[in-house]
Amino acid sequence: MSDFSNIVEPCFSAKLSLILFVLFQTVRGSDGTLLLHGPPNCKESSAFQRDDRQGRYMAFSNDGTLFAWCNGSQVTVLKVPTGDLVKSFDLPKTTALEFSPLNKILATWQQYTKTQDNPQGDPNLQLWDLQTGTCMKAFYQKKMTGWCPSWADDESISVRNVNNELHFFENNNFETIANKLHLQKVSEFALSPGSQPSKVAVYVPGSKGAPSFVRLYQYPNFGGPTCALANKSFFKADRVNMLWNKKATAVLVTASTEVDKTGASYYGEQTLHYVATNRESAVVQLPKNGPIYDVSWSPNSTEFCVVYGFMPAKATVFNNKCESVFDFGTGPRNAAFYSPQGHILVLAGFGNLRGQMEVWDVKKYKQVSKPQAEDTTHFFWCPDGEHIVTATCSPRLRVSNGYKIWHYTGTVLYKHETPSGKELWEVLWQPFPAGAFPERAVKYQALPSELGSTEAKPAQAYRPPALRNKPQTASSKLHEEEPPQNMKPGAAGEKQPSKAALKNQKRREAKKAAKQENKPDEAPPPEEDPAPISHVTSSCGDPETDKKIKNLKKKLKAIDELKEQQAAGKVMQKNQLEKMQKEAQLLKELEDLELGL
Repeated sequence: MSDFSNIVEPCFSAKLSLILFVLFQTVRGSDGTLLLHGPPNCKESSAFQRDDRQGRYMAFSNDGTLFAWCNGSQVTVLKVPTGDLVKSFDLPKTTALEFSPLNKILATWQQYTKTQDNPQGDPNLQLWDLQTGTCMKAFYQKKMTGWCPSWADDESISVRNVNNELHFFENNNFETIANKLHLQKVSEFALSPGSQPSKVAVYVPGSKGAPSFVRLYQYPNFGGPTCALANKSFFKADRVNMLWNKKATAVLVTASTEVDKTGASYYGEQTLHYVATNRESAVVQLPKNGPIYDVSWSPNSTEFCVVYGFMPAKATVFNNKCESVFDFGTGPRNAAFYSPQGHILVLAGFGNLRGQMEVWDVKKYKQVSKPQAEDTTHFFWCPDGEHIVTATCSPRLRVSNGYKIWHYTGTVLYKHETPSGKELWEVLWQPFPAGAFPERAVKYQALPSELGSTEAKPAQAYRPPALRNKPQTASSKLHEEEPPQNMKPGAAGEKQPSKAALKNQKRREAKKAAKQENKPDEAPPPEEDPAPISHVTSSCGDPETDKKIKNLKKKLKAIDELKEQQAAGKVMQKNQLEKMQKEAQLLKELEDLELGL
C-alpha cells in the first residue's frame, strides 16, 4: 500500500533470484535454481537437485510444504524439505502461479495473446488439480491485476471478479456459479480470512456526482443494500486498498486520488476509513497532513499502525475505536511491519530513504534497536518472529544486489552479495502454519555475530554556511522533531477523568455561570489575586497599542492551556516548553503597555 510496497512487486526480467526459508532457501536465475539451508547460515541442500535453467516465477504454498517454480520450460512442484516431485506441467510461458489454501489446486497465469488464426485467443488462467495433474478449469483473464481467484481458508468458496460482477464457486466446483454479487461497476473486492462464515468487502467507485462506497457482505446474503453488514460512502477516491484484520471483524480502507486539487502533494490525496462488521464506521483522524505511506493490522486484530504525513513522517498505533494508543513521533519512515506473533513492530524508511529501521517492543512500547539497511527494496519477517531479511533487488536497483539476515536486536547474522554481472530478483521466507512458532520474550541485548550490527548513526542536518559557526537553535532546524508519547489515558501516572466526568464538570461550570448572570443586584464577590491574564477590555486610544495588548493576552491564554495539559500528564514538545518559558517576559510586556494607558 505504501510507496515502498509498490516497488517490491516481482520482476520477470532479472537474471538471478533468491528465496529464503526458515529451514531452507531457494535460489533461481541465470545460475539455475537451488535449495539452501538456513538461517542463520546458508548452505546448499543435498535434497534438492540444482536446476541450471533460468527461473521465471516461484511460489510457496500457504503452509510452506510445497514449492513451485517455472524455468521457461515447465512448471515444477516439489515437497519441502525432501525435494520429492509432486507434479510437473508443460507450461513454458507461465508468468505467475499460486497455491490454493489447502494445496488442492495450483493456479497458473500467462499473458493473454490472440492471433489471426485464433482471434479470440486461448484461456490463459488455468486451475490444476495437484492430485491428478489435470486441468480443472480454464478462464480468460486479460489483466494480471487480480488474476488469481480468492479462496476461503477452508476452500469452501472461491470468488472471481468478472465484468463488474463477483462470481462465487463452492467446494472447488468451477463448472457451476453458485452465487453472484452484482453491483454497478464493482472494481475491487477482498475476501475475509479465517473460518466460516466468509465475508467479502466490495468497492464501487463514484460517478456523476455520486460518492464511492465500500460494503461488507456475509456469504451468501447478497439480497441488496439492506443485507449488507456495513456500508461506508466517501468522496475523493480514484482507487482503494482494503485490508481485513486476521479475525475478519473490520476492514481498513485507504482511499486515494491521483491528483491533489489543493496542490499540497504530488502524490495525490489519501484518507483512511475504518469499517467494521458490527456496522460501525469512522474516518481515522490523522494529526499530520500528507500522504498515507502504509497501514498494517496487528495480528491481534484490535490495533493497527499507520505511517503518514509529510516527511519526517509520523507513525501512530490506533485501537479498534480509532483512538490513538501510542504515537512514535516523527522520523524518516514509510513502512510498518508487525512480527507474525504481533509482539514486535518495525518502522522503516526504504525506497528513496536511507533504510533506517526502528524495532519496537509493542507491549512495553520500548525501542529495542535502530539498525540501518541502506538500499533495501525487500523486507520480510521470518515466521519465528526472531529474524528478518532485507534485500536489494532488481529492477529497483541493478547494482549492489544482495541480502542480509538479521536478528531483530540489530545484529547481522548472514550476508550475501550478488556477484558482479548478476541480478537478484526476490527474497521470501518459507511460510509456516499459524502457531508453529510461539511468542518469545523480547530481548534488548544484541546477539553476538562476526558481522556485528549496523546501528544508524545520527545524521547531522544541513546548515547554511552563515550558521555553521553559530550555536544551533530551534529556528535553525529544518523540521521540528516530535518525540514518542503514550496516548493512553493515565499513561503519565495520573488518573485522567472519564468522558462522562468531564461532561458533568462542564455542565456544572455552565450552570454556575448562568446563575451569576441572573443575579446582577447581588453584591460583587470579593476580589481575588490578580490573574496572569487580564480579561478587562481597555483602550488607550492608540489602535496599535490595543492590538499589541490583544496579541499578548492571546499568547498568555495559550500558555495557560499548555500548563493545564502538562498538569494532566501530557508530554510537552520542545517548542511548547519554549513557549511556556516566555510567560514572565510576556507578562512584563503586558504590564508595561497597560501602565502606559
